[in-house]
Amino acid sequence: MRVPLSWLREYVDLPATETGRDVQAKLVDAGLEVETVEQLGAGLKGPLVVGKVLTIEELEGFKKPIRFCTVDVGMANGTGEPQEIVCGARNFAVGDKVVVVLPGAVLPGDFAIAARKTYGRTSHGMICSSDELGMGPDPSGGIIVLPPEHEAGTDAIALLELVDEVLDIAVTANRGDCLSVRGVARETAIAYGLPLRDPALLDVPAPNSYGYPVKVADPIGCDRFTARTVTGLDPEARSPIWLQRRLQKAGMRPISLAVDITNYVMIELGQPLHAYDRTQVEGPIGVRRAEAGELLTTLDGTKRKLDAADLVITDSRGPIGLAGVMGGANTEIADSVTDPETGEVRGTTEVVIEAAHFDAVAIARTARRHKLSSEASKRFERGVDPQAAAAAAQRTVDLLVLLAGGTAEAGVTEIVSPSAPRTIAMHADHPDRVAGIEYGRETVVRRLQEVGCDAYGQDELVVTVPSWRPDLTEPNDLAEEVIRLEGYANLPSTLPKPPAGRGLTERQRLHRRVGRALAGAGFTEAPSYPFVAESVFDQLQLDAEDPNRDVVKLVNPLSDEEPALRTTLLPGLLATLRRNVGRGSHDLALFETGLVFHPSPNPGVAARLPVDRRPTDEEIAALDAVLPVQPRHVGAVLAGAREQAGWWGKGRPADWADAVEAARTVAAEAGLELVVEQGQYGPWHPGRCAELYVFPGGVKTLVGHAGELHPRVVKAFALPARSCAMELDLDALERAVEGVVQAPRISSFPVATQDVALVVDASVPAASVENALRSGAGELLESIRLFDVFSGEQVGEGRKSLAYALRFRAADRTLTVEEASAARDAAVARAGELTGAVLRGA
Repeated sequence: MRVPLSWLREYVDLPATETGRDVQAKLVDAGLEVETVEQLGAGLKGPLVVGKVLTIEELEGFKKPIRFCTVDVGMANGTGEPQEIVCGARNFAVGDKVVVVLPGAVLPGDFAIAARKTYGRTSHGMICSSDELGMGPDPSGGIIVLPPEHEAGTDAIALLELVDEVLDIAVTANRGDCLSVRGVARETAIAYGLPLRDPALLDVPAPNSYGYPVKVADPIGCDRFTARTVTGLDPEARSPIWLQRRLQKAGMRPISLAVDITNYVMIELGQPLHAYDRTQVEGPIGVRRAEAGELLTTLDGTKRKLDAADLVITDSRGPIGLAGVMGGANTEIADSVTDPETGEVRGTTEVVIEAAHFDAVAIARTARRHKLSSEASKRFERGVDPQAAAAAAQRTVDLLVLLAGGTAEAGVTEIVSPSAPRTIAMHADHPDRVAGIEYGRETVVRRLQEVGCDAYGQDELVVTVPSWRPDLTEPNDLAEEVIRLEGYANLPSTLPKPPAGRGLTERQRLHRRVGRALAGAGFTEAPSYPFVAESVFDQLQLDAEDPNRDVVKLVNPLSDEEPALRTTLLPGLLATLRRNVGRGSHDLALFETGLVFHPSPNPGVAARLPVDRRPTDEEIAALDAVLPVQPRHVGAVLAGAREQAGWWGKGRPADWADAVEAARTVAAEAGLELVVEQGQYGPWHPGRCAELYVFPGGVKTLVGHAGELHPRVVKAFALPARSCAMELDLDALERAVEGVVQAPRISSFPVATQDVALVVDASVPAASVENALRSGAGELLESIRLFDVFSGEQVGEGRKSLAYALRFRAADRTLTVEEASAARDAAVARAGELTGAVLRGA
C-alpha cells in the first residue's frame, strides 16, 4: 500500500517538521511494516512552468519528425519573450498548455537543463513528458498536455505536486483496514496521539424504494449491497490533475474520470467500488452463485468459464461481473468518442455505482481459481469495513457531481443482512499476563478505544469490536493491540531457564551424526521444500496401491500445483540434482534429512491450544493424535564421477554400490549393520535395487532402498544416465537400536584371514552369498569383504566367481589355524546350502 504523506496530512494534523522517515519510525513501532519512504522530486530544481504553445515549425531533412516551437512561459524566463524549444513529440498543437523546463533547472536523475544547439536550431529548454518528471510513464507516450485553464508561467512543480514523500507499506493478511489511506491515517493518529478526521463520516441519505432495483440471492456471500445512480455526466470531462497525481503516487494509472473516481475512493476509504454504464445494464442487478460452465468476459478481455462457487453480479442477460474481483466488459464505462460526421461526442453519461460487501473466503477462492488478483480482491479477501459501503458510494456520487457535472438521482438502494455487533469477553488483566508486564485496566481500555473498540466492565471487560477490524476475534487479538500500541520495545527481555540435565535427545544426536558422516563421505546437504504434486508419483513409477501415494493435502497450499506433503525425499532431491546439472555441475553427491508425511490413522480436527498457560498432557496428546505421521528420513542421490581422474590414475563414475555404501554409512552411525538383499521397488532399476534390512529383536525389518534409478525415472526427471539414490527411515533405524550403542571393541589378539572363491549362478546376488557366509561363520567372524568378481570360460557359461576375504578373531585368545579353517569351512558349507555356491577349483 503506497500512501503519499501529503494525502495523509489531510486527515491527521501532523507537525510541519515531521518527515516521511519520522512517520515511518512511528508506524513501525506500532507494528506496521513500512518498507521504504520514496522521495518524489528528490533533486528537482526549477524553473519548471506552464507554457502555451504559440507556433510550431516542422523541420525537414531528419530521420525522425522534429518540431521547432515557440512557447509563452510568462515572466518565468525573466523577459516575457516566447521561449524557443526543439521537440520531437507530436501529441500537442498550437494553443495547448504544456509543461516547460527552462535552462538552469535540474530534473530527477540529476539531469541538468541548459540551452543547446540541436537539429540546426538552439533549444532554450525542454517540453516535458510525465516520465521525464518522475511521474511514471504516460500511456499516450507523449508530453503532458494540461487543461486550458492554467495560466502560462504558473509553477508546474506545485501544480503537478511533484515533490512529496510516499510510504510503501507491506500490509499483512490480517490488516485489510490498512489497505486504505483512512486505515493508515487512523494508525498514524494513534501513534502521534492526534485526532483523526475520518473521511468516511459523511451525510448519507436514507435508503428508499426509488433506487436501482437489486436482488441478492446469496446473503451469505453478499451481506450488504448499496447502489446509487448518477446521470447527466459530461463524457468529455477529464480527471483533474490532483486526482491523477494521487492515483499515480498510490501506484495506479489514471484511465477515465468515472473509473479514476472509483479507484480514488477505494484507496481513500478501502471500499472497492464498481461503476456500470446504466444504458448497458438490462433489468435488475442481481448477486448469486454462478452456474457451472457460465461464461463471462471480464474487463481484461479474457473470456472465463465460471465455477459454481463463484459469486457473480448479473442482470437479466446473465453475469456482468465477477463479484469483488473484476467487472464484465459488456457494462464497461465507455471512453468519449467524437462522431466524425456529426461532431457529436458519445460516451457514458449515466452510471450505477455499486458498493458492496462480499464474503472474504469466497472472493479469495474466486481470485485464486481464475488466477485474477485485482486491487478489489486484495481488499475483500483481507477484510473490508461493511459499514463503509454507503459512505463510499456517497463519496463517489459527490465527486461525480463535482467533477463530471452529473446529477445524483434521489433513489438509494441498500440491502443489508441483519447482524449483531461482535463482542469479546476478556479479563482486564489478560494483556498483562500475555506480555508479562503490568499495564493496568485504564491503559488497556484506553488503547482498545483508540483502535475503535468500546470496552465496558471492571475486572471482566466486554469489548465491542469495530466493523473495520474483522481480524479481532478473541482475547489474544485484543491483547496484541494493547501490546503493540504500548510498544514492543517496552516488553522485558527474559531468557528461558531450562532445567538442568536437558540437552539434545538421542534422536537429535543421531540426526546430527548422520549429517556429519555423509558430509565427511563427500555428500553436500541440499534441503528442499516438503510440497509435491501427486503426479510426481507417476514419474517415480510407484504402483497404484503404493502407500506413498496416500498423501496429506494442504487446505491452503503455497502453490496449487503442489498441494500435497511429501511421502518420500526423492522428489526434492531429484529436482535439486536436475537443477544443478542444468547449471553446469555434473559430478554431484547430495543428501537431505527431513520429515515425510503420512495421513494420521485417527483423522480429526485439531483443537486450538491455549497461550495463557501450558497445555495439559491430555491436550497435547489429543493434538498429536490428529497430526500426520511424520517419520524422519535420510536420502541421497549421486550422478557423474564419484572418483575424479588425474595423475594418480583413472576415475570412476558413481554407481549403485556407492548408494548402498551411503546407506551403510548412515546405519553405522546408529551402531547397526544393514543386511542387503536384491529387491524391486518403483524408482529403482529392477536389477540394481537393494532392499535394506535390520533385525531388531530378531525381527526382519525393511528400512529403505538403494541402487541405480530406473531409466524411466531418469528420463522423467531429466537426470544424467545411471543416476543413483538411496533412502532410509531414520526413525526405524533408531527404534532398531537395542539399548546403549556399544563402542567397538579393540582386540589385542591377531587376526586370522581366510580367502575363499565361490562359484555361483550369475543370477545369484553377491549380497545373498555374503549373508550366507556370515550366518555360517559364527561369532569368530569379524568382517567380510568382496574383493573380486570374475566370469569367463574358466568358471563356465552363466556362472561367476566371487572372492571374499574373511577375517576371524577371538576376544580372549589367539586363534589356531584349525579354528580359523573350521569357521571358514562352516561358512562355505552354509553358502553352498543356501545359494548353491561351490569352491572354485573344487
